Amino acid sequence: MTSLTQFPVPLLGFAAFSGTGKTTLIEQLIPLLIAQGLRVALVKHSHHDIDMDKPGKDSYRLRKAGASQVVLAGTHRSICFHEHEQAHDSQLSEQLALLNTKSLDLVLVEGYRDQAFPKIELHRSVLQKPFLYPTDTNIIGLVCDQAVNAGELPLFEFTQLQNIVTFILNQVIAVKSIKAVENK
Repeated sequence: MTSLTQFPVPLLGFAAFSGTGKTTLIEQLIPLLIAQGLRVALVKHSHHDIDMDKPGKDSYRLRKAGASQVVLAGTHRSICFHEHEQAHDSQLSEQLALLNTKSLDLVLVEGYRDQAFPKIELHRSVLQKPFLYPTDTNIIGLVCDQAVNAGELPLFEFTQLQNIVTFILNQVIAVKSIKAVENK
């Protein structure tokens, strides 16, 4: 995959400064998207080191023994631990490569706000941070807690969940499907 635009499943990011409510909004949207029949994946970026494995467990011991990848397979889920040789801020394309795209209809992305792919910006006035959309042409919608003139950019309130879902279905899923047909 040379660019995010070539990813075989529609991608939609949620871009905002920390504390804006990205996780909360995505958590509310996922069940509504699933109710529409979509199979949804999520890639969440963290600037912190993560470790969900428990010391003493077999998977932890085998990973610490030097395995660069460990897949922990259970009856209800599988987890893939991928160790990077050197600490680095991972690229979205690296994380997308870990997904089984054949069983997905949509990938939501929390973070990676500087990457070029379609995103909805979240903005809370109380944080006194600048808007991202004036300098990011990849922002296709705005969820905001204040009245703002965003030009032709669709504007939603944080409580307008069903409107956001409809927007995602019409602007992200439908657009990707139309482009896939045009490229055949």
